[in-house]
Amino acid sequence: MKTLTKETQEAITPTLALELLKKGNDRFVKNLKINRNLLQQASETSDGQHPFAVILSCIDSRTSAELIFDQGLGDIFSVRIAGNIVNEDILGSMEFGCKVAGSKIIVVLGHSKCGAVKGACDHVELGHLTGLLSKITPAVDEEVDTKENRNSSNADFVENVAALNVNHSVQSIMERSPIIKELVENGQIGIMGGMHDITTGEVIFYPNQYNDLD
Repeated sequence: MKTLTKETQEAITPTLALELLKKGNDRFVKNLKINRNLLQQASETSDGQHPFAVILSCIDSRTSAELIFDQGLGDIFSVRIAGNIVNEDILGSMEFGCKVAGSKIIVVLGHSKCGAVKGACDHVELGHLTGLLSKITPAVDEEVDTKENRNSSNADFVENVAALNVNHSVQSIMERSPIIKELVENGQIGIMGGMHDITTGEVIFYPNQYNDLD
């Protein structure tokens, strides 16, 4: 697998970027990862990097974006934080990744059985974690289908909240970053939400109103 260059990155469209991620995840699920010389990629990217995607995912040890999308060194910007929530620093990182470094797609990636989502469902309060989980609370409140057992013991409730939380993060990126919003509206980049099943490894992408990617 060749290391991305500025020329090959520029030739990637948002639609192709999504397709590259889908194909990479398919390889991961089938345990057919591409053979890469990572030391060679380290050398070839030492003077510059040209990733085609920015992935915002959880810190969960089972959700490494490089692994589940079968990508190498220099292929993606990986932004990780518990609960895949959005803050100013993450927005700034995304703006750098897309506006400055040329990435073609942003993916907000949630995952099944997320501990941060479970914590928000249980209204956990613990040091600085309290403030982080408060950013997931709007998704908890928006989940109105579950009438009983609205806590982490209810697996369906947790997964519903996780999906809503992904959509909230996508919406927050678009509302809070004029730079990213302009890039999306001009068709220069795409933005998607998705959910990673930690049992099967499969990623399901969510459609949204911001672009025609599917």
